[in-house]
Amino acid sequence: MPPLGNDDTGTRIREQRRLARLSQRELADRLPYSYSLLNQVECGARPASPDFVAAVAHALRIDVTVLTGQPYVTQLHQDRLAELVRPIREALDLYDLGPDPDLAVRPAAQLTAAADELCAQVRATRLHAAAAALPGTIAELTTAAGRTPSTALWQALASTYRTAHDISVKLGYYDLSSVALDRMDWAAQRASDPCVAAVRQYMRALVYFREGEYTIGRRLITAGHGLLGQVGETRESLAVAGQLHLGACVIAARANQQTALDTHIAEATTLAGRVGDASDVHWLSFGPTNVSMHRMSAAVEMRHYDEALKQALKIRPPASMATSRRAHFLIDRARSEMELGRAEASLKSLTAARKAAPEQTRYHPGARETIRGLVHLSRRTPQTLGSMAAWVGM
Repeated sequence: MPPLGNDDTGTRIREQRRLARLSQRELADRLPYSYSLLNQVECGARPASPDFVAAVAHALRIDVTVLTGQPYVTQLHQDRLAELVRPIREALDLYDLGPDPDLAVRPAAQLTAAADELCAQVRATRLHAAAAALPGTIAELTTAAGRTPSTALWQALASTYRTAHDISVKLGYYDLSSVALDRMDWAAQRASDPCVAAVRQYMRALVYFREGEYTIGRRLITAGHGLLGQVGETRESLAVAGQLHLGACVIAARANQQTALDTHIAEATTLAGRVGDASDVHWLSFGPTNVSMHRMSAAVEMRHYDEALKQALKIRPPASMATSRRAHFLIDRARSEMELGRAEASLKSLTAARKAAPEQTRYHPGARETIRGLVHLSRRTPQTLGSMAAWVGM
């Protein structure tokens, strides 16, 4: 078994606990987890699951990224992604400067198509290509919407801000993702589009979900449903409502609220039955298969790994499903398999996720912790696992 470095989540938890002047017992008393698990995570004997990390961050009143070590700068530089972050940050700061008199912009139809293409690239996990094209598209749309305001242009600009959020989250720049969501709200208000505004509330709720603040997450989901009340029942509004319920179900699972989880899953199932595969609506991947995936993810969050794996084995993601969603499903499945001691199956799932979405998998904290767990499970690390661990920087 290859030795793991000191730069890991368990080590960071121990350091932050000591900075807070808490003993292991004192921190464990603030967590919905045992003292034994905290001890094992800190000494590196157990991986730190996303729900555990969120609970520790919430208890210590620090950002999750302090514990996960995101962004993973070394790998970002190797993949030449770090150099693309500053232009995105700068493009997000153009919103209130008005039209750029020196900027030539494409026709409105081409710009809206470009915004859609960026969403498609993120769903296909071509993060480098999307990150490279994003700043220029934001700049053009900002100027175009300022010169000749229209609903379509404001919607397209909101979409590019949503893409900035998606890329920032996948690369671990959570501070930048919050700025992008603020800009998305700014554009959605100008588009007078309640559905786009509701999608933004869904994404904000997931930010709080990752940080372990579930009360605010639930309020944001409720606010999203309230926005949809401004429009009639359309395929678009029903799909967005369904996705809000899916966001609420994983929040309920993380908060260990079974009744709320069952309610939201039931609502999402009903809506998916009405709209069918609505993956074309705001690039949300909503539909019956995504509901099944969220049911499985909820079981993972509640640490019902046997049930999660049973559900995962029944799911056959269609080829048309977004690569990013399929990879996330595989990472969740790998975590369940690892927790159940099925190391070979877990590694196979992670390898499939890497093959489908290499950039997303490399920067996914859950994938990295699952790899760490597999290394600890293995008395003799197979070459494939050693290669995977080195690939993510362990």
